[in-house]
Amino acid sequence: MEQFDAIVIGSGPAGSTAALLLAEAGWSVALIEQKRFPRRKVCGEYLSATNWPLFSRLGIADLFEQIAGPPVHETAIFCRDQQYRAPLPRPTGGGCWGRALSREKLDTILLGQAIRRGVTVFQPARCLELKCNTEGFHAIIESHERQRNEDVAARVAIAAHGSWDIGELPTQRQAMTHGSGDWLAFKAHFRCTHLPAGLMPLLSFDDGYGGMVHCDGGKASLSCCIRRRRFERLGRARDASAGDAVLSHILDSCPALHPVLEDAEIDGPWLSAGVIQPGIRPRHKDDIFVIGNAAGEAHPVVAEGISMAMQSAWLLVERLKEHRHRLNDKMARQQVAKSYSSAWRRAFAGRIHAAAAIAHWASHPRMVQATGPLLHSFPALLTWGARLSGKSRVVVPDATRPPEAEWCSA
Repeated sequence: MEQFDAIVIGSGPAGSTAALLLAEAGWSVALIEQKRFPRRKVCGEYLSATNWPLFSRLGIADLFEQIAGPPVHETAIFCRDQQYRAPLPRPTGGGCWGRALSREKLDTILLGQAIRRGVTVFQPARCLELKCNTEGFHAIIESHERQRNEDVAARVAIAAHGSWDIGELPTQRQAMTHGSGDWLAFKAHFRCTHLPAGLMPLLSFDDGYGGMVHCDGGKASLSCCIRRRRFERLGRARDASAGDAVLSHILDSCPALHPVLEDAEIDGPWLSAGVIQPGIRPRHKDDIFVIGNAAGEAHPVVAEGISMAMQSAWLLVERLKEHRHRLNDKMARQQVAKSYSSAWRRAFAGRIHAAAAIAHWASHPRMVQATGPLLHSFPALLTWGARLSGKSRVVVPDATRPPEAEWCSA
C-alpha cells in the first residue's frame, strides 16, 4: 500500500491547486483524476482579477498572462434589443484585470505544475472507495491505465470532484428526481465574433441566462443555463443539436446578441451538463475536507466558479499546513474543518446568495427591462453588482508585494 500525506480526488482547478500547494510545502500527495487531459468542460472560463496573487504562488502567472484572452475591463447586460454597459471594478489594491482561459489549457497547466512539484497522479483513474480509520484514510483506486486496483493510504483526504458527477463516495452527489425547474448548462466556442475586446456581457433571455468572453486562441466562449421546462419546449430542426436549439432560443429572446454572432463560426461541438445545483454544501463530511464546487457553487451568472474553486483550495491548505504535525488527531482535523468552513463562508457565501438573486433577475427579461432606465442613468449599478459578486475581493493576499502595488501590467 502506497502511503501519502494527502489524497486529493479530482484534478480540476480546485484539486490541482490544493495538490500543488501541499506539495510545495513538502507534503506527499496522491492526485486522482478520472478523465484524460486535455479535456473540454462546460464552464464560463473567466478568472477574475482577484486570482493574480494565487497565480503567482502557483507559479503560473507569467504563462497565464501570455496565453489567456484579452483583459476584461467592462461588463454589460444584453436584454431584448438593448445593451447596458459599465466598467468592472478593480480588485482591492489594484492589480491587473481578469481574463479567460479555456479549461482544456487551464486544467492541463495546473496539473503539469503539480506533477513538476512532485505530486503523484493517478490518471485516468477512479476512487472506488474511501474509508476513514484510526490512522487516516484508505482509498481503493481503479486505474484504467494500469488495468488494476491500487490501495493508497493517507492522513488527510480532500474531495475536489466537483458537484455534477453522481458517485458512491460520501461527498459525491446522489441521484435525484428531475424537475421542470432544473438548470441545464451548455457551452460552445466561436471564432470571428464581433464581441468587443475587453467586454464580458451577461445575456438575459426567457427562462435562462448566459455569458460571453474572449478566451485563448482568438476564440470566444459562450456559456449559458436554461430551465428544463423551457428546453423541453424548444423546437429542433432534424439535424440540429440541442445546443443549436438553445442558441436559437437565445437569439430569438435576446436580439442584441445578433450583431455579435453575425459572422461567427462555431469551433467544435456544443457541450452540455446538468443538472447544476448552485448552493452551499458541507465543507467537511465523514472527516473528508471538501473544496471547489463540491463545497459550494454559485450560479454561473457571476462567472466566479473557477475563482472560488481555486481560492477555496488555498483557504484549506493554509490551515492544513499550520496543523500538519497534529493531523493524526481527530480533534485537530475538526479544528481545521471549523476554521476552514468559517473562512469559506466569509469569502464565498455572500456571492453565492448574490448570484442566485442575479440569476433569477436575468432569466426574466421583463424584470431586466423594468430596471433598464435605472441602468441607463446609473451604470455604476452594474459595477456595484459585479463587486457584490466577488470581482474585487481578494481572498489570497499577495505574499511578495505590498497590497497597494500594481505588480502586473493593466
